[in-house]
Amino acid sequence: MRPLPVEPLSGAPSFVLGLSVIRGAGVPVVHASLLLDRSEAPPPMRFVMLAVGERRVALAVDSVIGIHPLGATGAEEPPPLLGEANLEVISAIGRLDRELLFVLNAARVVPEFMWRDLDAGGSQP
Repeated sequence: MRPLPVEPLSGAPSFVLGLSVIRGAGVPVVHASLLLDRSEAPPPMRFVMLAVGERRVALAVDSVIGIHPLGATGAEEPPPLLGEANLEVISAIGRLDRELLFVLNAARVVPEFMWRDLDAGGSQP
């Protein structure tokens, strides 16, 4: 979807842009480039909704080039030399043709304290 207005949240990690009202609910917005520790990130051009159990997260991305299933054999543990990437949120690395894919551990993308605030109704945009 096209990006919607985002209200910043105090105390949020740099990769959490804030909250956006999507389908009537406050949804955390996570910038994919900043999540992967890129120091310079272009403004997001699209939001991709992720289901994290009962919760929803909007992943802000540069573009969406397609949706492809990644079979269980197509993913591997991240190598230790990945270094700068946030390994708490990357659960595996895959390949699609000649492109590298990062498989996110979506449950860890938004810090737990932010989920508690949202569940309590304390952080509304």
